[in-house]
Amino acid sequence: MDSIAQGRQPAEAVLKTWGTANRYAGSKDRKAIADRVYKVLRARGRLVWAMGGREDGRALVISSLSLIDALPLDEIEALHAGDGYGPRPLSKQERARLTAAGEGELPGWVASGLPEFAVEDFKATFGDRWAEEARELMAPRAPIDLRVNGLLATVSDVEAELRAAGLTPEPTPFSAFGLRLPSEPPPNVQAQDAFKTGHIEIQDEGSQIVSWLAGAQPGMTVVDYCAGGGGKTLALAQAMQAQGTLVACDVVQKRLDNIRPRLTRAGVAADLCLLGQNGGGVEDLNGKADLVFVDAPCSGSGTWRRRPEDAWRLTPDEVERLHALQVRILSQASQLVKPGGRLVYVTCSMLSRENEASIAAFEAAHPAFAPLPVATALSDAGLTPAAAETLAAKADGHRLRMSPASTQTDGFFVALYERAA
Repeated sequence: MDSIAQGRQPAEAVLKTWGTANRYAGSKDRKAIADRVYKVLRARGRLVWAMGGREDGRALVISSLSLIDALPLDEIEALHAGDGYGPRPLSKQERARLTAAGEGELPGWVASGLPEFAVEDFKATFGDRWAEEARELMAPRAPIDLRVNGLLATVSDVEAELRAAGLTPEPTPFSAFGLRLPSEPPPNVQAQDAFKTGHIEIQDEGSQIVSWLAGAQPGMTVVDYCAGGGGKTLALAQAMQAQGTLVACDVVQKRLDNIRPRLTRAGVAADLCLLGQNGGGVEDLNGKADLVFVDAPCSGSGTWRRRPEDAWRLTPDEVERLHALQVRILSQASQLVKPGGRLVYVTCSMLSRENEASIAAFEAAHPAFAPLPVATALSDAGLTPAAAETLAAKADGHRLRMSPASTQTDGFFVALYERAA
């Protein structure tokens, strides 16, 4: 637990490493440990508060037995008898904290499950719905969404193939190419033939939606300015029907290298471009791109239901750093857009400083980029018939927020612009 809180690796990777190094733990034990770790991570704020500010693994687990499992004190003490490999007995202070934890009302930020600094942001952004948004964001067991590669297969054929393999896919409500799997039991998607042959990719429906809203079309010159792992690059290639010029950029060569086999498996191509730390490297495309897609570096707070450990690693200073970086990246990327072309800004963040504040700064400095209403983009996107009406109602002009509570997706923000001709 301590290594997860103090490190940068995902909890899943830390647990896998621990299991490999501790073979004496059987599969049931490893599952029980993983379940406990994720319960603790999701309720961490409440558990730390209950233990008087203690953040070590022992304190969090002890607190979870009381506040999550509702075990009485005598049962918790029995589990801490100190026998054999068992944990040492509870201290006087630990017993006192457990007793006090059941008394009195939780502070609002503690009950929300969010880091304290994020609560005021949620209240300002979501108003009366802030607690529901927080609860769903930190809720366990997000589904597994798949994007069907329409260049190689149909949704109906892939659905039938997955059902024949014993899985239970259902169409996603908004993305016309999405299938959703339950997270329990966890499916091994990468072992499926449909994955190996490039017919599917693991991609949250929210990520699919922002890719379709970008408006990529066959024959366009499209730049994915912050390609990262390449998931949205592949979706853009699908929207382009593998026709035109697709350029995937990043500042890390390893990320670009990891995209190559994904492109091959999907049967599409893209030019891979390593950017300098100042964003240079694609000057030859200045003023020539029909579409520039900026999936900006962000806190990833929209994915806290999948990686709850990240909520407790984020600081206000880091959010400020990311805001400044996002504004700079948007300014750099905008230079590539040709007159009449489109610029799309995306984050998987729930925080207004990374969303509304970042685009407000960009808009103030770049009046040549006019807001493009989301409703306009919905008309030519790869969405279900019902999605256009639903998402248009949730949009705020050229901006759209999605979240586990409002759209049953990860948290995403998208803003659309068109450069003056």
